[in-house]
Amino acid sequence: MIRFENVTKEFKNEGKVFKAVDDVSLHIKKGEIFGIIGFSGAGKSTLVRCINLLERPTSGKVYIGGEELTSMSEKSLRAKRKKIGMIFQQFNLFASRNVYDNVAFSLKGSGLSKAEKREKVEKLLKLVELEGKAKAYPSELSGGQKQRVAIARALASDPEILLSDESTSALDPKTTKAILELLKKLNRELNITVVVITHEMQVIKDICDRVAVMKDGKVVESGEVFDIFAAPKEQITREFVEHTSNLSKIYDLVEEKSNIANIQKGEAILRFRYLERNVSEALVSQLSRKFNLDINIIFGNIELIGDNPIGGLVSIVHGKSEDIDGAIRYLKEKNVGVEVILDGRAS
Repeated sequence: MIRFENVTKEFKNEGKVFKAVDDVSLHIKKGEIFGIIGFSGAGKSTLVRCINLLERPTSGKVYIGGEELTSMSEKSLRAKRKKIGMIFQQFNLFASRNVYDNVAFSLKGSGLSKAEKREKVEKLLKLVELEGKAKAYPSELSGGQKQRVAIARALASDPEILLSDESTSALDPKTTKAILELLKKLNRELNITVVVITHEMQVIKDICDRVAVMKDGKVVESGEVFDIFAAPKEQITREFVEHTSNLSKIYDLVEEKSNIANIQKGEAILRFRYLERNVSEALVSQLSRKFNLDINIIFGNIELIGDNPIGGLVSIVHGKSEDIDGAIRYLKEKNVGVEVILDGRAS
């Protein structure tokens, strides 16, 4: 649906050239929810604005549905842009217009009659669950309601693609969840391709099928969300993944010499990381019986990405040294990641 081929976007500042996007090649499939994540300044917002050529690449090509946007005339490009909706962090609503008129504004020049416009606006407001707010003004709405209006407005031109640029960053967690559920609903019911720009890995985890991680204008890692969470390869990706899990707290507890991390002779603190799409095996009880170990789970984090469980455990393991080594080998054979956080067997 969307294809970048060696896209670079340069900006000049005081005679210096800055590459906001640096030689990015990327494919986004039709009908998927694709995430682009990175810290501030990574180039993700510039990259997404290259999709509809609000930012024209310095070099490289952008294709939508097999058509090259970068070679189109301005007239053809304007027509193509109508099939690309966009929502932002700050909503960008007209304060002096009510909800109905904010949505109807996108139908200007559509050729629809007044009755057809009314029917379409009402249908869109129902779709985003704002049926009773047509006459309300933005100042009377919550942040979540404002974003729903912005989404309805973006959908008015029947887009094939919806670009979401940090659209939940200004919202509280509960409202964020509701907006993400709405985006999933639109993706499913309208078969619309959604591109999500965010700096929050939790958003990627909750909604996306695949993700690209950006740093310094480059895509440093990309793939299915499950695979990225299960086995992140780049340091920046590991940082994003760790931020969404409580398992990384064990490192702080060890450094602080917390009581919970105070192990005895013959014990070890192990972190298990599930790498497969099936974590249903009773591994802890298997280890306990098979290797005669006492396993005390300090904390764990198991959740769903899509329909697949993922996560891990941090445990204090007590037993003979050779049995602990055997358990570690057994787990690795089962494709479970194992890290020895603290080893008291030699003490």
